[in-house]
Amino acid sequence: MMILNGEKIRLRALEPEDLDFLYTTENNTNFWQVSNTLVPFSKFILTQYLENAHQDIYEAKQLRLIIEEIKTSKAVGMIDLFDFNPQHHRTGIGILIHKKYQKSGFATDALSVLIPYCFKTLNLHQIFANIIPDNEQSIALFSGFNFKKIGEKKDWLFFNGAFKDEFIFQLINE
Repeated sequence: MMILNGEKIRLRALEPEDLDFLYTTENNTNFWQVSNTLVPFSKFILTQYLENAHQDIYEAKQLRLIIEEIKTSKAVGMIDLFDFNPQHHRTGIGILIHKKYQKSGFATDALSVLIPYCFKTLNLHQIFANIIPDNEQSIALFSGFNFKKIGEKKDWLFFNGAFKDEFIFQLINE
C-alpha cells in the first residue's frame, strides 16, 4: 500500500500526461482569484514546469500533487504545499477539486492523507491555509480537520475590481 493512498483517492506526483489537465486547470479563470493568477499559461511553460516537478520539496519549497480517483484513475484535482519552511517546520496548503467532482468526499480524503504526511514524514509543526470568507466549502473542510481561524487580512486580494479579505487557518501538530 502506498503512503499517499486514501479511501477514494491517491495523491501522486505530476506526470507528463497531466499536461492537458494542468492546462485547463491553470487557465480556468474561475480559479484565478485563489491562485493569484493574472495571465494564462502556455503549454510550453507548463511542459517546462512538469520537467522540473521532480524537485525535492526542500529544494523547491513547494509540492504539487495530483488528486486521482482510485476507481477510475482520473485526476479530480490538485493539492499543493507552498511556502514550505523547514527551519520553522511549517507549510501552507491549498486544494482544488474540479467542479464536477466537488461534494464527493475527494477533498476530505486528500486532506486526511496529506495532513499525516506533513506531520509524520515531513516532521512539520504546523500547516496553514489562506481562505477567502465567501469560500464556505473550504472553511467547512479545513474546520472539519480542526484548523482554527487565527486571523484575517483586510482587503488582501484584489480581483475583478474589488478587494477581498482573506482568513488564515492554522493546524498545529500537538
